Amino acid sequence: MDTHAEREQARADATASGPSIRQLFRDVIADRLPGHRPPQAAMLFDAALDTSWDDRSFLGDFYGEILHQDTCRPATADGLVLLAALAADDRVPARYRFQVVHLLFRAATVAERHLAATWPNTPQHADPNSEHRARIAVQVLTPDLLNRWRAECPAVRLALAGLAVLFPTNRTLPALTSRLRSFTEQHPRGTDIGDYVRYVLALAAQDEERIRAATEHLTDARWAGTARTIPLRARSLHLLGQMLTSVSRW
Repeated sequence: MDTHAEREQARADATASGPSIRQLFRDVIADRLPGHRPPQAAMLFDAALDTSWDDRSFLGDFYGEILHQDTCRPATADGLVLLAALAADDRVPARYRFQVVHLLFRAATVAERHLAATWPNTPQHADPNSEHRARIAVQVLTPDLLNRWRAECPAVRLALAGLAVLFPTNRTLPALTSRLRSFTEQHPRGTDIGDYVRYVLALAAQDEERIRAATEHLTDARWAGTARTIPLRARSLHLLGQMLTSVSRW
C-alpha cells in the first residue's frame, strides 16, 4: 500500500508534468497569488490534467476557461486576476504577456463589441451582470499594469494602450501622446500598427466628432464597419478590438 509520502510525491510529479508553459504559469501564480485562487487556477495546479496538451492547446483551454468563446460567465471576473498576475511578471515571455493583456481588453469590452456586431438584435449569450463584473475587474487591475509601461516591450505597450483608452484618467490620457510618439514615427498610416496607434490617440482626445470621423475613415478603408445608428462607444470599441487583434499578429 502506498504511503502518504508516496501519494504526495506522485501527485507532485503529475502536477509538474505537462506543457512547459503550464509549468511556468503555475510557478508565477504560486508566487504572486499564494492564498485563495479563482477556480480557473485548477488548470495549473490540478494533477488530473489532460496529458494530450501541448503549449498551444493548453493556452487555448486555459484562456477559454476565463473568457469562454469571447463571452463572460459568472466566474470570468474572478479569473481575470490570473491574467493580470501573468501580465506583471517578467518570467512570462513577452508574447504571452501581450496575449493576457489582450484578453483583459476583450473581457472588458464584450458587451460593446457584441452589441456593435449584432445591432439591432440582442447579442446571443449575453450576460449583462457577468459582463459588468468583468469590466469592473479589469478597471481595478489596469492601473498596476499601466505602471509597468517603462519596463515593457513595444508589443505589450500596444496592448496596454488599449486598456489606457478603455479606462481613461487625467493622468494616463495626456501621457499617451508622448508614450506612443515612437510608434507614429515608425509606423505610417495604412499599416496595422500605424492605424491602431493613431486611433488610440483619437480616442484619447475624447472629442466625439474626431472619434466619429476616425471610425468612419478606418472602417471605410480596411476594417469591418458597423451601422451609424449604433452608440459611438460600441462602434469605437468594436473597431479597436479588431485592430488590436490584427496587431497581435505583429
